[in-house]
Amino acid sequence: MKGMEPQDSASCPLCGESDQSLYHTDKYRPYYQCGNCRLIFVPPEYHLNSEDEKAEYDLHNNDSNDSGYREFLSRLSSPLTARMASGQKGLDFGCGPGPTLSVMMEDAGHEVDLYDPFYFPDASTLEKKYDFITSTEVIEHLQNPGKVFSSLFRMLNPGGYLGLMTKMVIDNNAFRNWHYIQDPTHICFYSRETFEYIADRFSAEVEFIGNDVIIFTSSGIEYSSLVKF
Repeated sequence: MKGMEPQDSASCPLCGESDQSLYHTDKYRPYYQCGNCRLIFVPPEYHLNSEDEKAEYDLHNNDSNDSGYREFLSRLSSPLTARMASGQKGLDFGCGPGPTLSVMMEDAGHEVDLYDPFYFPDASTLEKKYDFITSTEVIEHLQNPGKVFSSLFRMLNPGGYLGLMTKMVIDNNAFRNWHYIQDPTHICFYSRETFEYIADRFSAEVEFIGNDVIIFTSSGIEYSSLVKF
């Protein structure tokens, strides 16, 4: 996902540290792991350009009337709505061409703005404050996750929720045979350790629900940018 320029290849795109080691390589690209935040990432020179990236997303057929897709998204919407009173204000960040989670949250009594750099590029939504932010199958596409997480937490009201869906790294053996790394738009891979690092950096609480749902609760405490410059 575009919208922010990639970090220098010598530093981790999440925390900015230069302590990294080769984690895996295949015939398409190498994957490095940060020794600080444990993020696994693909170097910028192997990222797709904007046109090729969007072409991949255009192949996705996400239909808000698809019951199977709704059931998939309910793995996040159900625990999230259970934590909130009705009438909250939210943002679906990286909603894609067929917003669906936002419709489900609106059906539950909430108001939801949309943002996607390709399909709903209204940057004014990124200047607001929200009670919750959702981002499903998005953060693995980010060229500069450090800046994005800093922005997302900054947009949350105290006590607000950041709900994510992404597949998590288990170990090196599983990674080598993981279908998730075969998508050329997937360039960042997160483990529980990485999410715990993010929670600590932003003074947030983190919950893991199943294998691919992560919910942060913002404390509202002031913090510095995640990436060091």
